[in-house]
Amino acid sequence: MVTRTSICLDFDVRPLHSADLDDVLAIEQSSFPEPWTRGMFEAELQGNPFARFLGAFRAGAMPPAKPLLGYLCYWVVFEELRLMNLAVRQDCRRQGIANRLVRRAMEEGRTHGTTRALLEVRAGNRVGRLLYEALGFRPYGCRRSYYTNPNEDAILMQLSLTNTIHANDSFHDKGEVSC
Repeated sequence: MVTRTSICLDFDVRPLHSADLDDVLAIEQSSFPEPWTRGMFEAELQGNPFARFLGAFRAGAMPPAKPLLGYLCYWVVFEELRLMNLAVRQDCRRQGIANRLVRRAMEEGRTHGTTRALLEVRAGNRVGRLLYEALGFRPYGCRRSYYTNPNEDAILMQLSLTNTIHANDSFHDKGEVSC
């Protein structure tokens, strides 16, 4: 049995900066078989005018503590919000951190005029798909063999930000997509 500490439950969401990259990379490398590199994150942070980063930080933690619990990279591209990269520290998963990061990005996207949110998720990432479905995202397409290591399809999901379904609302259409 895995016990989770309450250290992950009390957190704040705020923008990430270059100084947070070491902590981002540690979470990234422990979360994905083909993690983004430092160069990829730096390119997003410094060279992509559409990119935005949010981090979930342990409340009240001050440097040199490692307070980063999770992060989200997303793009605001005209009327679209694109979720690019989301990860939470392994010992803090399933505690609402990813949910809160995505909701915050959607709120910020709305303030910039976005009307829909888009993402791609591994077909085999059941936990991720359940999170996105609970937030109201619905599958609308597939990219065959999009991911490698292992080779896997990407499920394309979208959500209208003009009438968002909330996590506690029920929904009828599961919107299953087969590749």
